[in-house]
Amino acid sequence: MGHTIPWIRGRLDRVGMVLSGLCAVHCVLGIVIVAGLGLGGGMFLDPMVHRIGLLLATVIAGVAIGIGAIQHRRAAPFVVAMVGLTFMGGALAVDHGIEEAVLTIIGVILVAAGHTLNLRKHA
Repeated sequence: MGHTIPWIRGRLDRVGMVLSGLCAVHCVLGIVIVAGLGLGGGMFLDPMVHRIGLLLATVIAGVAIGIGAIQHRRAAPFVVAMVGLTFMGGALAVDHGIEEAVLTIIGVILVAAGHTLNLRKHA
């Protein structure tokens, strides 16, 4: 059991980092495809996509980084990730477009950094 929790936490950190990257790609492609080509607005700009993404990011970061903070007693990964989640939440409060993309990208970079710090503390 002692090795199971760090293994699960490490997996969740890696999943969180991948999802952060996918989210950033979604934001950039969304702007390029929708603004540049006028295609896919309904799918790329659907607020539900962003809400579900924030929910997934919050759950994964909360579990993985929360467990990590308890294990290694360092607040930095948790604080960095929570600031990132705050930026992502703020992106839901603005209209679709550049502002939303910038807030989201800042947020996912910080969440990914929190996961990275969490993994490094474990190693």
